[in-house]
Amino acid sequence: MNFWSEIVGQPQAVEVLERAAAPGGTPAHAWLITGPPGSGRSNLAYRFAAALIARSEADRDRVYAQVRAATHPDFAQLTTQAAVITIGAGRDIVTTAHYSPSEGRYRVIVVEDADRMAERTSNVLLKAIEEPPERTIWVLCAPSEADLLPTIRSRARSLRLVTPSAADVARLLVERDGIDPALAERAARLAQSHIGMAKRLASDPEAMDRRSNTINGALGARTLGDAMAVAASLISIAQADADALTEQLDSSEREAAMRNLGIAPGAAIPPKLRSQMKALEEDQGRRRKRSLRDGVDRILTDLLSLYRDVLLTSLGAIGEGGGSAGGGSTANLINEEAGEAIRELGDRWSPEQALAVVSAVEEARVRLASQITPGLVLEALFARIVMADSGVLES
Repeated sequence: MNFWSEIVGQPQAVEVLERAAAPGGTPAHAWLITGPPGSGRSNLAYRFAAALIARSEADRDRVYAQVRAATHPDFAQLTTQAAVITIGAGRDIVTTAHYSPSEGRYRVIVVEDADRMAERTSNVLLKAIEEPPERTIWVLCAPSEADLLPTIRSRARSLRLVTPSAADVARLLVERDGIDPALAERAARLAQSHIGMAKRLASDPEAMDRRSNTINGALGARTLGDAMAVAASLISIAQADADALTEQLDSSEREAAMRNLGIAPGAAIPPKLRSQMKALEEDQGRRRKRSLRDGVDRILTDLLSLYRDVLLTSLGAIGEGGGSAGGGSTANLINEEAGEAIRELGDRWSPEQALAVVSAVEEARVRLASQITPGLVLEALFARIVMADSGVLES
């Protein structure tokens, strides 16, 4: 299998990185990979890191396995389970940048979610990127270039990814994960080509059920009482989603930490080691909070797809069967399974009502990113949706 085969819908980006990583290539000392959520920017960064480190193409897969496990001596990563990457974490990773590669051709440092760096953290990295050691390469990942300081953007080679097609994502699920083609198509469509979410929807029936409950709950909101009930229900859905994602990971991390500290399973933790285990528990607590916010953001993304469908239906851009209307549009319903209810709402709402709701969902995502309590964000959103449904539009 081709080393880059799991990178979906990014042929130009792969070509650029393959040339840079090839023997005799001259890679830039810093790269900025940007793209929408689910476009595969982190996966591409890790593949690129392995290709840069490996001394031959035959060695790439072995190095990639070590990179993904964060066990290769010439690889380091900076990420966070919290809302921001702290300045302390930035200083720690900068220290490792000065080590010479011990096995590979380069030392590579990947910064996931570089947009989560506080300004002080960004300035710490800036100094290291301005004067990098000869064989150290930085690879930063973010949704867009605007999410980073201009001084960092100007010192990194930028590589922009695009949203892959649903057909490409479905093909990956079939070929890589053995997913049934019909289920893969549905998951890719509902995930709006977000690769990670598509895999989760296709492989986890509970995740698919939670998404269906989100859409059905939103479509059933008619009164303010409905709105508050739906908001509370969606918080519960997001919490269940976050718990499902973190529970197994928390347990495996704790077992690995105890094993590395030489503590037998079920044994009491010695007093001198309790601070290390407490630090792990604090990290996991931060991850749970972030997972809840990420879960609510996924719900908002799903709602955005729902009301996008309603808006297009209200505009007459969606036909009776969920495809384009009159042959003049290429729009299709994302949420085909709820097509009847979507068409009913699209017939009842004016385009102005539907657009007001789409704008409300977009504003809710901004508020969530501003650290407003997720429950309050959803309550305010559904109150606005009920207002739009009753014909009370905001200017």
